[in-house]
Amino acid sequence: MSNKAAWLKAANERPLVIEDAPMPNIGPREVMIRNRAVAINPVNWAIQAKAIFPVTYPFIGGNDAAGEIVQVGSEVNNFKVGDRVIAACWADGTTEGRSNSAFQLFFSADAKAIVKLPNHISYAEGSVFPLAMATAASALFQPDTHGLSIPQVNAKSQGKVVLVWGGGSSVGACAIQLLVGAGYDVAATANGRNLSAMKDLGAKYVFDYTKETVVEDIVSTLKGLDFGGAFCAIIGPDILRCGQIADQLGGYKFVSTVLPTNMPTQAGLPDGVGTCNVWGDTIFKHEAGPAVWEKWMPAALETGALKPAPPPLIFGNGLEAIQGSLDRWSEGVSYQKVVVTLD
Repeated sequence: MSNKAAWLKAANERPLVIEDAPMPNIGPREVMIRNRAVAINPVNWAIQAKAIFPVTYPFIGGNDAAGEIVQVGSEVNNFKVGDRVIAACWADGTTEGRSNSAFQLFFSADAKAIVKLPNHISYAEGSVFPLAMATAASALFQPDTHGLSIPQVNAKSQGKVVLVWGGGSSVGACAIQLLVGAGYDVAATANGRNLSAMKDLGAKYVFDYTKETVVEDIVSTLKGLDFGGAFCAIIGPDILRCGQIADQLGGYKFVSTVLPTNMPTQAGLPDGVGTCNVWGDTIFKHEAGPAVWEKWMPAALETGALKPAPPPLIFGNGLEAIQGSLDRWSEGVSYQKVVVTLD
């Protein structure tokens, strides 16, 4: 076996260069995966175009992948060679971190950050989950973030409603399904043409965020219900709108966000409304990580309770297509996740 990767050779350099890469060396609690599909996240474009994080060049990026296991570490007993899996990669920018990056044919992954993929879900569909799922779960269920109850198979109703702002985003779509899996009623915002899709994911209440009256509409609809806080799956001024809603509805006055922990927390929220930033891999340092990744996700994928969303927009095949897929993402997508297959 030999490996190739899409390398970022220097800050802001383009296009990515397709060259040989070392075969991963896996640790006792890791697996090696033959990559079959990768999905594009905003951070992947921003690292190349904006150099937003310090990385060591040459660099291999990519956080979302799906493929089959070709080697297992000595302490891994819940996966085997040949298993179809999805994997969250952290692409941390160090020399050692290159093996845990998605933009290559073979990569290593921590066994606690992979999930078996049922045969009825394609690799392209499965690749939409990992980073978005980890980010949403980190924001919603850690005791040091939103602190909500974790998803369970056949969860009982919590009797609370949680707002997801940006349900049409990748993180938002995962958040809706995670919250439904935890027994919460969900109110979600999306573009008007995607409201029916939010219902399909399990949202009980849906709102068109493009309407000028959206804040008033949400407050009037949810007034009197037990409010469990808001999760803003979009970076920007919408966090403040979530804060206004939480302030007016009472209940749990909290707005969790997707702002990374290396950025300042959102300023300008009403007095008494709490907030948090998040980093996706922290979920695996809390009990919520195994609860979501090892217990709930495999069962929910198998039964169809967890749907691949947003659906993949397959841009092309092969490592050579990754640069174009990054550019395609930068042009904007609506309730789609840009994916490259690696067959």
